Amino acid sequence: MTVDQISSVADRPGAAASTGRAPAAARSRTSMTARRHRAFYMFTSPWIIGFLLLTITPMAYALWLSFTTFDGISPHWRYVGLGNYRELLNDSVTWDALGRAGLFAVTSVPLSIIAGLALAVLINRPVKARGVFRTLLYLPAVVPPVGAGLAFKSLFDPNSGAANGVLTFFGFDAVGWLGDPYARYVLLMTVLWAAGNVMIISLAGLQDVPRELHEAARIDGASAWRTFRSITVPLLSPVLLFQTVTGMIASVQTIMPLLLAPLGDTSGITTVPQSNYLYMMHVFAQYFALGRYGYASALLWVLFVLILIATGLIFKFTSGVVFYNVDPEAKK
Repeated sequence: MTVDQISSVADRPGAAASTGRAPAAARSRTSMTARRHRAFYMFTSPWIIGFLLLTITPMAYALWLSFTTFDGISPHWRYVGLGNYRELLNDSVTWDALGRAGLFAVTSVPLSIIAGLALAVLINRPVKARGVFRTLLYLPAVVPPVGAGLAFKSLFDPNSGAANGVLTFFGFDAVGWLGDPYARYVLLMTVLWAAGNVMIISLAGLQDVPRELHEAARIDGASAWRTFRSITVPLLSPVLLFQTVTGMIASVQTIMPLLLAPLGDTSGITTVPQSNYLYMMHVFAQYFALGRYGYASALLWVLFVLILIATGLIFKFTSGVVFYNVDPEAKK
């Protein structure tokens, strides 16, 4: 083809349209991508703004306070650097409270997971009025912590509580439930009483287990326990891991039942039984009873770091026993 022929072809209207089609398509794709990005940030902006204002900013402020002697009221404070952290390392009361909080987490988290899973297995069976049972078992989980704490305080009151009323009716001596050493058991009861949250999450996981696997195991002659142990639990392992991590974080931050259980002190600090003087109770006392905002902020930041470490260890040591239908490490 000669140069004149090439020029004549390029001068045709169709050729001009075809040469401009690619840039127009590229601009259209760029515009679509920009609109999607704007829509994404528009819809997520409330959460992003809330996260920055209500999470990052308070955490940064608490970190700054942890290097000072600020008491929350007086303008006379000074910068002490790592002084609060050095005092924390040498404070036996802090480490005792942290140890009790860790023991409470190690005890309450497995019990709540087992109780919730057991309830989920029961209400997952095809029985009549199953929805009613699900509602009744979940109701305690939606009761506000203040209401639950007051209810258990009234129930286990050593003078007029129903628990001691039942004991005396059958000829047993009354028990000081809200004092040592029984107070820790009452606290565990409050956790187990609200196991409905764990039950609902476990129920969702159970309903996601393929029925074909259970039917195949039944045909092969596997017992119900063997099917549950070899099929159901491995497929529920991501759910159980989620409940373990969130339960651990929630348990070490338990404070509301501790504030409501003591007797004789409206502040809820000085009369907390020793067995229930957990880490967050110690933080509360430093903040509001002693006015040591700087030291209490250091306590909170140490707890934050310990929670991060504990979460990382949980993920590390459970990586070989958690089964995912989709590989979480797979690249998209």
